[in-house]
Amino acid sequence: MQAVKTIRGVAMPLNRADVDTDQIIPAKYLKLVERTGFGRFLFDSWRKDESFVLNDPAFAKAQVLVGGPNFGCGSSREHAPWALEDYGFEAVVAPSFADIFYSNCTKIGLLPVVLAEDAVKALMAAGRATIDLAAQTVSWDGGEASFEIDPETKRRLLEGLDDIGVTLQMADAIDRYETERERSGPVTTSLA
Repeated sequence: MQAVKTIRGVAMPLNRADVDTDQIIPAKYLKLVERTGFGRFLFDSWRKDESFVLNDPAFAKAQVLVGGPNFGCGSSREHAPWALEDYGFEAVVAPSFADIFYSNCTKIGLLPVVLAEDAVKALMAAGRATIDLAAQTVSWDGGEASFEIDPETKRRLLEGLDDIGVTLQMADAIDRYETERERSGPVTTSLA
């Protein structure tokens, strides 16, 4: 996982409340066995409407998605953050998130940022954002807001550590444990 430090770029407004995971990535596309390739199906049903914001060339390379309240509600599928990240988004800013969606984002390095609704609306209007994870701030032309994040989640994002990376930091302790628990005597688990 890539470390998350500062995210700068285009902020795409998606001014809709209760965007659920099936709207983010419809269930019919959940057949891929890898974590990549889902971006092309992002907001698939909505993209059929030519006026949908993601079809606007100005937002084709947006780094920040700015959504409405309760973003990522619905089923707990990990594919929704995967699709957002695979498309190119590095952060999602909203007044609130579904808990499981928020957690799934942090596990892959997609930064979820909770801001007050007035700050979200100002960011939507601005169209560009700078998110500084270390300082826990979001700034845009004409404004800035602070956000809260769990200190351990912040550390993991700043260091680029997913669950496996955190486990590998303990490799020496794991090896010591495995060595110390070895028993003398015949091996009873060998198939050879």
